[in-house]
Amino acid sequence: MPILLSCMDPLDQRRTDPHFAAETAAARAFGADIGLIDHDLLLAGDAGAAVRTVPRDRGPAWYRGWMIPSTAYAALAGALAARGTPLIVDPASYRAAHELPGWYPTFAPLTPASRWQASSPGRVPEAATLSALAAALGAGPGIVKDYVKSAKHAWDTACYIPDLADTARLHQVVAAFIAEQGSYLAGGIVLRAFEAFTADGRRAAEARVWWLDGTPFLVGAHPDTPGQHPAPALGSIADRVKQLGARFVTTDLALRNDGVWRVIEVGDGQVSDLPTDIEPDLVVNALLGAPHH
Repeated sequence: MPILLSCMDPLDQRRTDPHFAAETAAARAFGADIGLIDHDLLLAGDAGAAVRTVPRDRGPAWYRGWMIPSTAYAALAGALAARGTPLIVDPASYRAAHELPGWYPTFAPLTPASRWQASSPGRVPEAATLSALAAALGAGPGIVKDYVKSAKHAWDTACYIPDLADTARLHQVVAAFIAEQGSYLAGGIVLRAFEAFTADGRRAAEARVWWLDGTPFLVGAHPDTPGQHPAPALGSIADRVKQLGARFVTTDLALRNDGVWRVIEVGDGQVSDLPTDIEPDLVVNALLGAPHH
C-alpha cells in the first residue's frame, strides 16, 4: 500500500497540519503509513531537511497537502526518491496538471481562450507587451491570473478587466494583481477571455470533479461555493483528462449562460482542497486503493 505524505503542523512537528489532519486520520484507519513534510523548509529551498522525518524505503507515496510550486515539487521528488519513498506523481505530470500552460493545450476547446507570458514576482510587464498578449484574445472583457491562481477576492481591482483593448486599464489591473500575489506569483501572467456563467449573485456555482487514472470518482462542491452541487456533464471532459495523462487530477467546472459546461481550472489532485462537506476518506481511500505503478 502506498504511504500518504502530508504537511506537518508548524507548531508541533509530530502532528499533521490541522487542515489535513482528518485526511491522515482516514489514511491510518485504512492501514496506511503517514509521512510529514516541513512545508516551510521546502518553500525555503531545503528539500532534504523538509523530508527529514519521512520514513525511509517505504515505496511509492501520494501527497495531500498545501500547494507546492513546480520547481519545489521537483526538489521534493528528488529528496524523497533519495530516501526510497518516491512520489507517485512525477514532477512533469505535476506541472502539467498544476500550471495552466501545461493543461491548456489539451483543454483549449473546453475552457476560456487564454494567453500567457512567463514573469517573475513583482515584475509588471510593459503596457505594450500586455496589449500584444491581449490582442490575441480580441476585444471584450477578460481576467488576469497567474499560472495557478487568480485574485477573485479582489475582483474589481486585481482580476476583472472590462475591456482587454483598453491598454491603460489592462496594465493597471495586471499591476494590481502582481502586487496582490507578491512573492507567491506562480510562473507568470495569464490573460483569459471572460465568459458569463450562471451565478448566485456574483459567484458562479462550480463543481469540483476528482479524477484518478482518467476516471471520475467524486463530484462535489467547489471549496469557494460550498453547499452548491451542480451536476456537470463529463463526457467530453473525460476524454481530455485521459489525454492529459496525469494520474490524479481535479477539474473545476461551471455552467455558462448558454447551457454549456466549461472548464474553469485544472489542478493536480494532490494539492486541490476539499470542500468542507466532503468526507476525507472518499479521496484518501481512493488513492490508497489505486495501483501505484
